[in-house]
Amino acid sequence: MPTTSRPALIVLTALAPVSWGTTYAVTTQFLPPDRPLFTGLMRALPAGLVLLALARVLPRGAWWWKSAVLGALNIGAFFPLLFLSAYRLPGGMAAVVGSVGPLIVVGLSAVLLGQRPTARSVLTGAVAAFGVSLVVLKAAGALDPVGVLAALAATASMSTGTVLTKRWGRPDGVGPLALTGWQLTAGGLLIAPVALLVEGAPPALDGRAVGGYLYLALANTAIAYWLWFRGIGRLSATQVTLLGPLSPLTAAVVGWAALGQALTAVQVAGMALAFGATVFGQIGPRTSPVRVREVASRGNTVTQRRRHPWPKSPAPVVASPSPHGRAVPAGGPSTVPPPAGRRRTGSDRAVAAGSESTG
Repeated sequence: MPTTSRPALIVLTALAPVSWGTTYAVTTQFLPPDRPLFTGLMRALPAGLVLLALARVLPRGAWWWKSAVLGALNIGAFFPLLFLSAYRLPGGMAAVVGSVGPLIVVGLSAVLLGQRPTARSVLTGAVAAFGVSLVVLKAAGALDPVGVLAALAATASMSTGTVLTKRWGRPDGVGPLALTGWQLTAGGLLIAPVALLVEGAPPALDGRAVGGYLYLALANTAIAYWLWFRGIGRLSATQVTLLGPLSPLTAAVVGWAALGQALTAVQVAGMALAFGATVFGQIGPRTSPVRVREVASRGNTVTQRRRHPWPKSPAPVVASPSPHGRAVPAGGPSTVPPPAGRRRTGSDRAVAAGSESTG
């Protein structure tokens, strides 16, 4: 199977937050109002079941509880908290709080992945959050404490899920399609009873609503989350999360292009800042190439990785001269004849023959 180049991998992963940026427009234009939990359920559970049917792989062993934890963090808790914050906070404040996700991931990566935070990653995350705030933040009344806590909890939940997904990786022989299906199914099953208790029976759906839910379940969730978790497996957690600001930027562009919402000069400047920080966050530091040497030992092949070529170092030279006035290499065969009076052994004759053939 051909490997994807790093620029192509970044672009494919970026399609996930770009798709998520269309959620607001689809929800307001096609779906029944005031049903955030039902919408979260319809996004997660059908998509998860479709991916499970395609992958035909179920979790085994510890991956039953790991999938449940990741599904709760990335889907089951994240969706309801995100919708709750969006309903209770004014003027895109939920998106502003969500834009600090890269900074949370930087901190969690230091604790869970052992990756030391760098000034570059912190500054990039801060600039991206500031740019997003210029795009979506509008003047409004006092902030709702419940909405703020829900937004912070949603951001922390998704950030923790991203880092744990990176830490745990995938079981042997399991691809990102199956891993995504496990999480979406677990998250959907977690949302289902909450949606039933809070919002009651499902609403009646017309053709527009069915089309909207199909888009959210397939393109916006199944494909988008597959690309997202695939990117987490091959890029750093910070790199992936720094693609997150593309979601509110896409929402602003869709609102301007499709819903007739105006963009001010300040918003355009914020979009440029956030997009520039997102691109800058994908430019990793240069590292020296990794050399791989295959070493055969007792019938087994041992792979040793080094960051420098294997040098052909000459044997060190002993400071004391030989009886013939030449330095003797340390650790190598000596070409000095045996002292007078000592009988030459078989090894002495072999060494002498070798030196004559290479001299």
